[in-house]
Amino acid sequence: MSLKNKHILLGITGGIAAYKCAHLVRLLIKQGALVKVVMTKSAEGFVTAKTLSVLSKSEVVTDFFDTNNNWNNHVALAEWADAMIIAPLTANTLAKFATGICDNIVTACYLSARSKVFVAPTMDLDMYQHPTTANNLEVLKKNHTFIIPAESGELASGLVGEGRMAEPENIIAFVSHYFENDLPLIGKKVLVNAGPTYEAIDPVRFIGNRSSGKMGVAIADEFAKAGADVTLVLGPSHQKPTEQSVNVIKVESAQEMFTACNAAFATSDVVILSAAVADYKPKEISDLKIKKKEGDLTLDLIKTTDILETLGKQKKHQVLAGFALETNNLIDYAKEKISKKNLDFIVANSATETGSGFGVDTNKITIIDKHNKLYNFELKSKQEVAKDIVHFAINYLKTHE
Repeated sequence: MSLKNKHILLGITGGIAAYKCAHLVRLLIKQGALVKVVMTKSAEGFVTAKTLSVLSKSEVVTDFFDTNNNWNNHVALAEWADAMIIAPLTANTLAKFATGICDNIVTACYLSARSKVFVAPTMDLDMYQHPTTANNLEVLKKNHTFIIPAESGELASGLVGEGRMAEPENIIAFVSHYFENDLPLIGKKVLVNAGPTYEAIDPVRFIGNRSSGKMGVAIADEFAKAGADVTLVLGPSHQKPTEQSVNVIKVESAQEMFTACNAAFATSDVVILSAAVADYKPKEISDLKIKKKEGDLTLDLIKTTDILETLGKQKKHQVLAGFALETNNLIDYAKEKISKKNLDFIVANSATETGSGFGVDTNKITIIDKHNKLYNFELKSKQEVAKDIVHFAINYLKTHE
């Protein structure tokens, strides 16, 4: 569903159609959206804040300050939203939107909104057809506000014609259609792996590494936000995606990670392997804890399956990318991996540069494509780096489909 996990801010103004917003909230929740409601004082005459609060599972905001005189931050509400819906949009509020008047919480959120805004006008027949209304709607269109057309039918005055607020089901369909067409990876399947692997020595000891999984989890989240159907194969890590649509497969060893990735690879369109998979594992695993004794302990290590190289040999239609984490000769080693493992591009980052690599919240990367063209990025948070990687993958898909 295109509204699953979307943050929807619903603004309700004082028209008779406000009573339909209880049903609208129920439909949004049923679609999997996260809903917050703001409403004008006059809207409370048609539908209660308590009803909407119960349905939305969130406190409804009706003024700039709550009953304890705490400020309701309209900027934070607007920034939270992936989309804002104004339903019903009365002639009065329409005029305020068109002229920038800000005298209530709904108009303040509208003027603060960075996300797309959808409005569902409602008013009597003559009001809806008045040239001033048409002019105000044109102003909103020029300001990149989406107009959900009013429907025809019997109006509160008894007249029959245009002016009815679009039915809640039609509002949902209109907004859903936007997200389905706006998200660049709708219908695409993406496979990401992340985190370390632990290779058992005995029941209590293992060979591991310092990877936290933050980078790969952030990548999975960004692909999900872009509309993709994402599978995340995650090694031992405390990290977890914020996007609930991400399908997480928890694994521990390199072999388990290979098995999971291999199973999902054939049906994937984009594969980004960011996990720090162990290159070696103990040849033999003790069933019992190895007791300390005199002298040294020698472990015989054998190679693990190279997941990236194995999948590279199977690659057909997939866009395949990996990571190169090095302490020296970063670019040279990364270029070698592109050729050896049949990659479309690789993300190179240093294990020694300050703010980059394992155990930190930032990263500095260079993306290298299969033609050895370099794309350098500044030091950023791993969430911002993930956006850069996903944006690169989307552009790569567009030029190679």
